Amino acid sequence: MSRLHLHLLSDSTGETLEMIAKAALAQFDDADVIRHFWPMVRSQQHLDRILADIAANPGLVLFTLVNAETRFRLEERCRALGLPTIAALDAVTAALEDKLGQQAKARPGRQHLMDDAYFARVEAIQFTIAHDDGVGWENWEQADIVLAGVSRTSKTPTAIYLANRGYKTANIPIVVESPPPAALFGLRQPLVVGLTTAPERLIQVRRNRLLSLNQAPETAYVDQDKVESEVKYARRMFADNGWPVIDVTRRSIEETAAAVINLLNERQDPGEQGGGAI
Repeated sequence: MSRLHLHLLSDSTGETLEMIAKAALAQFDDADVIRHFWPMVRSQQHLDRILADIAANPGLVLFTLVNAETRFRLEERCRALGLPTIAALDAVTAALEDKLGQQAKARPGRQHLMDDAYFARVEAIQFTIAHDDGVGWENWEQADIVLAGVSRTSKTPTAIYLANRGYKTANIPIVVESPPPAALFGLRQPLVVGLTTAPERLIQVRRNRLLSLNQAPETAYVDQDKVESEVKYARRMFADNGWPVIDVTRRSIEETAAAVINLLNERQDPGEQGGGAI
């Protein structure tokens, strides 16, 4: 398999461009791709330094540059080198211009302006960090989402991901020997979602966790019967309270978070029906 140099140029943080590249590369197995990431490209001098690297490592060039002069210089130089360039957002922007009847604002990083949505995300992140692993249950009514599940069902990373999307998210471990606070069962505003997984997968994840901590890999924490009992206990709790359940066995954090957001949207739309296992 030949190696590909993928150059990503942005006049802002480059977060959008990275996500586009990551999503596209996920469609290719074992791709040998070397990514060169160039954010905040806002001067000819900076661009010229980058062009030298592109010439030394020819490949595919993806960019999100709104300055016409900078774009022209990049495209002209890459054309001379015989390298393809792709303006990642041009097709979407052109379609929006056509349908909205107005021209796009050529402002780098416009989507990252510190507007109300930005501060809402900051607040959500602060709330989520302060309400991790069952902490601060007295304030759970202020949450948008509460995730419940046995240990190692990806509650914390999913909560952090949701917080970055602007959702205040708390999470609580379900432990047979230590029932959750009664407040969990009386919540009115938050959407409570149960996270579950296959016991075999859970044992594998837990064993890897113990090994990473240099602890004995064979304890009650990974005992087959005990783990199966934990999972059944949690699922029974979810069912008894009518909470929707998401099986995270074969889901990435992003997929789990997307499923949670869908459940929240369905709950807010009276025409939709929620509940059940996903």
